[in-house]
Amino acid sequence: MGYIKIEMKKSNSQYKNHVHEVQGYLKMAEDKHYHRFSFVTGEAIFNGKGDHCHEIVFKTENTDGHFHEFKGRTCGAIPMGDRHVHYLEGFTTEGNGHTHGFRLVTLMDNPTDI
Repeated sequence: MGYIKIEMKKSNSQYKNHVHEVQGYLKMAEDKHYHRFSFVTGEAIFNGKGDHCHEIVFKTENTDGHFHEFKGRTCGAIPMGDRHVHYLEGFTTEGNGHTHGFRLVTLMDNPTDI
């Protein structure tokens, strides 16, 4: 499935410094525990081709005496009407002898600006 590209120019102040909220759960580990996370992405990083991504850095809540971390970048913008979201999947750092996989979609940029 292909995504429609949104033309976002670095000079456009509406998008220049925007961030996205993210919240969710990691995939369950073998012992049936999971971790929650909630964070705000870094500001938009423009690629010079009319698209952008965001730095992601998060630390999960402490569950069963341990936590996990992740550092990476989202994919480019995915249109949602006149707004957009970003997708990311990966694995956390190891903690207590295991990692967790995750898939996430950011919340829309500036959802209350109607």
